[in-house]
Amino acid sequence: MKINPYIGHPSQLCSVEEVRLSGGKGDGMRLIQVRNAAGMELTVSADRCADISRLIFKGNNMGYFSPCGYVGPAYYDGNGDGFLKSFTAGFLTTCGLTAVGSPCEDGGESLPLHGSIGNTPCEQIWWDEDDEAIRIHARINDSQVFSRKLVLNRVITCQKFKSCFTITDTVENRGDTETPLMLLYHMNMGYPLLSENAIVRIPSVRVSPRNEHAAKDIDSWHKMLPPTPGFEEQCYYHSFAKEGTASIYNPELRTGLKITFDSEKLWNLTEWKMMGTVDYVLGLEPGNCTPDGRDVLRRQGKLEFLKPGEQAEFGLSVHLYTGDSIL
Repeated sequence: MKINPYIGHPSQLCSVEEVRLSGGKGDGMRLIQVRNAAGMELTVSADRCADISRLIFKGNNMGYFSPCGYVGPAYYDGNGDGFLKSFTAGFLTTCGLTAVGSPCEDGGESLPLHGSIGNTPCEQIWWDEDDEAIRIHARINDSQVFSRKLVLNRVITCQKFKSCFTITDTVENRGDTETPLMLLYHMNMGYPLLSENAIVRIPSVRVSPRNEHAAKDIDSWHKMLPPTPGFEEQCYYHSFAKEGTASIYNPELRTGLKITFDSEKLWNLTEWKMMGTVDYVLGLEPGNCTPDGRDVLRRQGKLEFLKPGEQAEFGLSVHLYTGDSIL
């Protein structure tokens, strides 16, 4: 890398530091803290699938951090909706790799809410950098005896002088049988980026409500509310003709965030509108599935599979910005 004569150590501009938590249910968890020269800060959780627990931009929080706080994988409850006991949320929680959405019975398996990959520690995690970017590399093993043999290889590329990053995931089937493949990027927008004044744009060609409760407010799917006691979550499914994209902009902060992805591979964007008190979050969640459960997707003929030795690649980009314009 080039030497900058103005600084003593590269961390004056950009840095990658590994820390460990002390105390509580997150005790001992490894966190990789990344900071760039454009005011972007990411915290990557090495013990939770290399997910992004915190995203800060120019001092403002972008994501939602749940009341659970940091919870180590040892506390994961893989029964029914036990996932919620350790759902830190953060900016990104990965759901999958063979189950996403509602708990169900499918193919002789009892499948928990959102699968287990988001509570799986990285077997390996490391980083490298050049003059333009910092790259976090991680390998997560999602395998068990008499069952799936999947490996997720993740690369998070953070630009050093631009407020953007990309996530590239490669899922490999190392077993000798075909296996279902479900992946959903549970990205969670939180206060202060999220408020009743936030402007949400999803230029989809079709919007479908998940259930009757969501259907009654489908005309206002894009309108955010203040924290509302007793609010019942509403989910909307968005599909795209070309590139998938979703954005949120807060005019009070003059700050926004835009997500882009390949809508052929990640063919559904789930909008999770949860305007509750404390549970105040907007999920913008690209995936190769809906969160209705694997049994439902199988019946619908939408369940995807990965053959032995086969790989599948997914990815997305996140762009943060300030100013008066709305992307």
